[in-house]
Amino acid sequence: MPSLTFSSQYLPGVTVIAVAGRADITTAYLLDDYIGRTRRHPGDHLVLDLSEVPYLGESALHVLLRAHTVARHHGAGLHLAALQRGPAHLLHATEAAGGLNVHDTLEGAIRAALRAAQPVPVSGQAAG
Repeated sequence: MPSLTFSSQYLPGVTVIAVAGRADITTAYLLDDYIGRTRRHPGDHLVLDLSEVPYLGESALHVLLRAHTVARHHGAGLHLAALQRGPAHLLHATEAAGGLNVHDTLEGAIRAALRAAQPVPVSGQAAG
């Protein structure tokens, strides 16, 4: 039976999920379910480590796009890290890569998500 495995960690304002296995029509629902159950707050940025995902099908891509939409709706972002050749090709072929935050490394994705999760400093009031 095809399956995906997951692990997660939490950082301030960021949920990091590592995914391993083929993300296809038979497993996309597992990815969707895990993202939904794991994210602590809808406004948390989400980092998906896809370094152990050799294949990403259209059903799994729809899950990622939906997660991206939910994150954006709540003022957060979805960051995809360390895509293998097949998944990267799908993102580029469908032009989905242009609308997603794609990072070469997990470390880069986490740094970007942590920066984005930082509260925006309020500028000082003008002296009057």
